[in-house]
Amino acid sequence: MITITLLILFSYFLGAVPTGYLIAKRVMHIDIREHGSGNPGAANVYRIVGKWAGISTFLVDGLKGFIPVSLALHFCPNNYWVAIACGVIAILGHMWTIYLKFRGGKGVATSAGVFAALLPIPTAIAFASFVVCVALWGRISIGSICACIVLPLCSYFIGEHPMSVNIMVTAIGALVIYKHVPNIKRLLAQKELKFEDGAKKRK
Repeated sequence: MITITLLILFSYFLGAVPTGYLIAKRVMHIDIREHGSGNPGAANVYRIVGKWAGISTFLVDGLKGFIPVSLALHFCPNNYWVAIACGVIAILGHMWTIYLKFRGGKGVATSAGVFAALLPIPTAIAFASFVVCVALWGRISIGSICACIVLPLCSYFIGEHPMSVNIMVTAIGALVIYKHVPNIKRLLAQKELKFEDGAKKRK
């Protein structure tokens, strides 16, 4: 029980680490929430701070989801619910981080890390759909929303996964899409920025 409690707490506080905010502060001495879209995620950091800052944000945010789930699978191999709980808590920690007064990101990269640990093949397919959509339409939001639809479908129909995981994937996908409502409104109004719009080309 102590192990599970520690894993849950670790998942939240690691997931809540505001990667994009910290990188923007370190590199440009700015509050990323006051620039661009106001979101402390990888896409906004890419545009405002630079390419490598955005890539670093994405990778670290992914690890914030991957590490807690991997630890849960290692320490509680016979209790899949612990891994699921750690994944959900890490994602929620990212979205509503205690370090920034519960104002966090949309959870795309952290969710990708969680499901890379739980569902590697469906996640790889969903990531491929993300890349294709971004390449075709040039908008991260479209790729993210597409991946949130593709991943649950792959979870249900590719491989044999516990129903609890399928339900979790669907719920998290719906939550991430909900966090993209402002982006969806901008897309409908044809005001959504493309990935490269205004992006810094610095290294």
